[in-house]
Amino acid sequence: MSVVRSSISIAAPPQRVWAVVMDPRRLGEWVTIHRELAGVSSDPTHEGARMEQVLHLRGADIRVRWLLVECSEPHYARWEGRGPARSNAHIEYRLTATADGTKFDYQNEFRPPLGAVGALASRTVMGQTPQREADRSLAALRHLIERSST
Repeated sequence: MSVVRSSISIAAPPQRVWAVVMDPRRLGEWVTIHRELAGVSSDPTHEGARMEQVLHLRGADIRVRWLLVECSEPHYARWEGRGPARSNAHIEYRLTATADGTKFDYQNEFRPPLGAVGALASRTVMGQTPQREADRSLAALRHLIERSST
């Protein structure tokens, strides 16, 4: 299992940040590895919502089916994802109001197929790419939200 954590402060209230991060149609505006939204529930902000996303990692497109398993607007969301070859991931968004806006905490736990052997292979192939892309995505999110508030 690999875990990626990233945090960023955004000069906007939690509700505005929530509106962007929970809108699957806006993923392409800030998630650096997002390529396509293949399907989404009619109301993607409630527990039980589903979406299918195509991600691009290390030259390959990967299709992931996501299920929103926990949601407390506008503070917390947890998605469970199923990818190819029985790989899976858990993504958490935590939004905390601050004096200057919102602290956005992101966590992604990824479990590759084949247990420990798959985890070793994944770390070898992926290196620091997941952390770098998470940091870049959150920077893009901040830029997107702060730019639109002026």
